Amino acid sequence: MPNMKLDAVSVTSGDFAQTVTFYSLLGFSFPAFEASAQHLEAITLAGEVRLMIDDRALIKSLTGRDPVPPTHSSFAIKCDSPNGVDAAVKAVKAAKFTVIKEPWDAFWGQRYAILADPEGYMVDVFATLS
Repeated sequence: MPNMKLDAVSVTSGDFAQTVTFYSLLGFSFPAFEASAQHLEAITLAGEVRLMIDDRALIKSLTGRDPVPPTHSSFAIKCDSPNGVDAAVKAVKAAKFTVIKEPWDAFWGQRYAILADPEGYMVDVFATLS
């Protein structure tokens, strides 16, 4: 089997500005984009996993199906510290986005929270407990 690695995670969006705002609160940076954009990628360093945002209509044109966000967390973002988890949740909540599960100290040794982006994709935010 060829050498393979995870290269990108993609979410769909019906409102790029809202989706970019949400992921910016979680530390992602984005290039400027036109209102008519159908694809956008967060700015990453070489070798990092890319976050891609695709317009719902584009995905439907490619797959023939309406995109439906998952009903479970599809990816997780690691913070530097438990305080980083709390700060991320506070920022998301202040911006009126949805917090699915408030931060808690999980039995597996991590500070954990679950957020929802504007389309309903669930995003885990976590950090190792000291």
